[in-house]
Amino acid sequence: MPFLGQDWRSPGWSWIKTEDGWKRFEFFDPDLGENNELDLEELHDENKENLFVEDVCEVAAKKRKKDFFNNNTKSQFFFQEKWIYVQKESTRERHGYCTLGEAFNRLDFSSAIQDVRRFNYVVKLLQLIAKSQLTSLSGAAQKNYFNVLEKIVRKVLEDQQNPRLIKDLLRDLSSTLCILIREVGKCVLVGNINIWISRLETILSWQQQLDNLQITKQITGDVTLSDLPLHMQNRILYKFSNAWDIINLGQATPTLHMLSEDRQLWKKLCQFHFAEKQFCRHLIVSEKGHVDWKLMYFTLQKYYPKKEVYGDTLHFCKHCGILFWKDSGHPCTANDPDSCFTSVSPQNFIDLFKF
Repeated sequence: MPFLGQDWRSPGWSWIKTEDGWKRFEFFDPDLGENNELDLEELHDENKENLFVEDVCEVAAKKRKKDFFNNNTKSQFFFQEKWIYVQKESTRERHGYCTLGEAFNRLDFSSAIQDVRRFNYVVKLLQLIAKSQLTSLSGAAQKNYFNVLEKIVRKVLEDQQNPRLIKDLLRDLSSTLCILIREVGKCVLVGNINIWISRLETILSWQQQLDNLQITKQITGDVTLSDLPLHMQNRILYKFSNAWDIINLGQATPTLHMLSEDRQLWKKLCQFHFAEKQFCRHLIVSEKGHVDWKLMYFTLQKYYPKKEVYGDTLHFCKHCGILFWKDSGHPCTANDPDSCFTSVSPQNFIDLFKF
């Protein structure tokens, strides 16, 4: 008979988030009195996907998740958690460690791409994985990676937003796959070579669809960007942190083109992304004797990394060792939880699992 007590070596209690905060999930409620003896098997059957009866149902639940994913490769991986524990070594309480593939599977990236604040963050993370970490993913993580990527491409084709961002991602991914396929045998690939060839063909098809994408002009009676006063259009341009967004917007109308060539605008952009010491090393002066801030920006980005800006990111709790989305939170035991949180950039996310 399995031991159902709270052993000190167990992974801990099960927690649920309520309106009053995080509460421990109890299968036996003391408030029920004499009727507190529930049939575990009946309780498990009523809610197969959400209830795990500690050690009794743990093995069956894991097997069901694995079978569900193997039989339905077009769906996202079973886990859709808001936070995970990042374990880098074995302890007496926990055995094993958390890998990049496991973290990618368990965190809810499929829903994150529907959030406009997190879209750029997830795309950048997928791009970094494509460049250096693709072969380190397990088979299940690779399936989940390409399923999330497929949802991103479909979203861009439907919404007609951020096509340039996805083109860059697919270009890097196709380059990586070409190298892996060409050097098959020199590196370890998870899965049959035909699977990788099929993935490359799918990516090339997506690239063709994005190249043929025509942005439909929306004809409405509402106020457009061109109808706004010049000072308001100028303020909008000053809110941009990406140079190509400024250039592309400047191609819309002659007025926006004039505003996008403003020297002060490009000076602010350089000051936002780069340090003052870096300016002195690559100072570019125009024929009129003025600093060409636009040319300086594109010169500086060749030598120094740009500042990454995201509407929302994953956060890491130094006290608990938990990676989580900020709006969902996690059951933190620190006296001052906010002081333990740190924002995790896409590169930091990958570095967390380098051990």
